[in-house]
Amino acid sequence: MEAFKDRVAVVTGASRGIGLGIAAELVRQGAKVCVTARGADTLAAAVDSLGGRGVAIAVPGKADDAAHQAEAVAKTMEAFGRLDMLVNNTGINPVFGPMIDVDPAAAAKILGVNVLAPLAWTRLARDAWMGEHGGSVVNVSSVAGLQASPGIGMYGVSKAALIRLTTELAVELGPRIRVNAVAPAVVKTKFAVALYEGREEQVAAHYPLKRLGVPEDIASAVAFLLSDQASWITGQTLVLDGGSTLGGGL
Repeated sequence: MEAFKDRVAVVTGASRGIGLGIAAELVRQGAKVCVTARGADTLAAAVDSLGGRGVAIAVPGKADDAAHQAEAVAKTMEAFGRLDMLVNNTGINPVFGPMIDVDPAAAAKILGVNVLAPLAWTRLARDAWMGEHGGSVVNVSSVAGLQASPGIGMYGVSKAALIRLTTELAVELGPRIRVNAVAPAVVKTKFAVALYEGREEQVAAHYPLKRLGVPEDIASAVAFLLSDQASWITGQTLVLDGGSTLGGGL
């Protein structure tokens, strides 16, 4: 598998879960990657699992921190000499409950990390390489951005905004840069554990495919959208939900 031979990606939020699964799939197909997340130790372990510094580097930091964003892109260019692919995977949801009662500071933080940070990362990738040489961006949204999502409403609003951001950037950055998104339902990760812990069978029963997602389900779809096989696809959001939205469930 050498679909991404000689290509380089930045994957945010990639110390575990969906992000690490995406990074692993890109490396499997020949890419080199820069992975980012807040924890230096978990990132170091992620680099080891990906095959070491020959194929992966880690830059720890907060996804919405401008200095961290600039450092990650600069170190990617220094290590690998190019930046062909960007996966905006980092997302937060620090609050549960009615959206009407969400603290404004928490709401601003959610929008900052889930919407404004992907915009900033995309701008940096454009300026560093993609604007001149071309490239592809995939934003990791959620089915919560497509329908009502009680209990995680602010998160859903942010993911809806990310889908809209995807369409706007696709228009603005074409033809050199393609921008697409994926919208997963519940995937079995530490991030989503509150949505299924202790009741996985009950949650999965609402999915026509009768199981929750795993990171590999998302990784293969993201790799496709980044690849030349998707060279005539931009501004789209691919729903990855085991059929759950067909019946109106999360």
